[in-house]
Amino acid sequence: MRTLVLGGTRSGKSAHAEGLLTDAPATYVATARPDPDDAEWTARIAAHVERRPAAWQTVELADPAGLGPYLERAAGPVLVDDVATWLTTLLDDAGAWEGGSLDPVRRACDALVDGLGTSRADVVLVSAEVGLGVVPATRSGRLFRDQLGALNAALADRCTDVVLLVAGIPLRLR
Repeated sequence: MRTLVLGGTRSGKSAHAEGLLTDAPATYVATARPDPDDAEWTARIAAHVERRPAAWQTVELADPAGLGPYLERAAGPVLVDDVATWLTTLLDDAGAWEGGSLDPVRRACDALVDGLGTSRADVVLVSAEVGLGVVPATRSGRLFRDQLGALNAALADRCTDVVLLVAGIPLRLR
C-alpha cells in the first residue's frame, strides 16, 4: 500500500493518515524542524506527538535528502508527515528562496519519488494541496506552490491510493 493524503491547512489530513495505520506499530517520519524560538510551532509539533500511538517509533532524519533512501530500506508501516514541510526544509537549505540552485532540491525530490516506488513497506505520505488557490504574489510563494505541486503529482503517480481531505471529509481520488 502506498497512500498520498492531501489537504489544505487544518483539513484533518494528518489525523486521517494516522488512522490508516492503526493495525500495527508504525514508524512516524517527522519532517518538521523544531524551532525553540517559535512557541506556536513547538505547540503544533507537541500536538502531533501527543496524538501518536505510544507503540509508534518516531524518526527525525538528520539530512532531509535521506528520506527517499530511508523509504527504500523501510520494512514496516511508515507515515511521513509532511511532504510540504520536508520540501520547505530542502528549499531553505538550498537557499532557493533567495535564488539559490534548485538542483539539490530536485535531486532529493527525485530520490523521494524513486524511494517510494521501490519501497516494500506500507507508506502513507501527508502533503499540503496548494494548487487550489490564487497565484501567489511573491516569487517564493510561486516557487513553493510549483515545486510542491510537481512533487505531489509525481508521488501520486507512485501511489495506489490518493485521498483529498476537505473540511475533515476524505474524498478518494484513487
